[in-house]
Amino acid sequence: MTAKQAILVHACCASCSSYVLEHIAETFEVTAYFFNPNIHPDEEYGLRLAEMRSVCDGLGLRLIEGDSPKELWRQAVLPYRDLPEKSERCWTCYRFRLEETARIAAELGIPLFTTTLSVSPHKSYERIVAIGKEAAAKHGIEFLAEDFKKKDGFKISVARSRERGLTRQDYCGCLMSLEEARKRRDAENT
Repeated sequence: MTAKQAILVHACCASCSSYVLEHIAETFEVTAYFFNPNIHPDEEYGLRLAEMRSVCDGLGLRLIEGDSPKELWRQAVLPYRDLPEKSERCWTCYRFRLEETARIAAELGIPLFTTTLSVSPHKSYERIVAIGKEAAAKHGIEFLAEDFKKKDGFKISVARSRERGLTRQDYCGCLMSLEEARKRRDAENT
């Protein structure tokens, strides 16, 4: 039996990760990496991290908890704070998180990385791939480009998160997205 290739998987939240990590673990030796300084407020960050620990424990996967340099992240996206979702604001956030994931993978000697971000229909797969490949090249590793929402991946992630009693958020995690979600909810309730 051949050993599985190691991969570091940037995990944005447990609800997205519940399917993606299970799927990737069929082929690779998975280490999950929770690096999300974008998540706001602190209570939400704590909830998402606790749920990630639970999912990884349940799947028998190693979880690395990254630092949360919220101020560095904020400075990176601040010039784009007034732009909507699926804009340079998001691309900068992807870049911030994926570059750090690639750096950690290279530091650990893991030759391959990916992210759970592509399971969301609200994220730009093309941008994720472009940014992931740039980060991989910068750190001398490879990026696994897989659109995890395909083949019912998003639908399965929703089902898995319900089965596990995980929180399904209506915003990506950042303050700007939270404000957008609040406006959507207010509009629906009027």
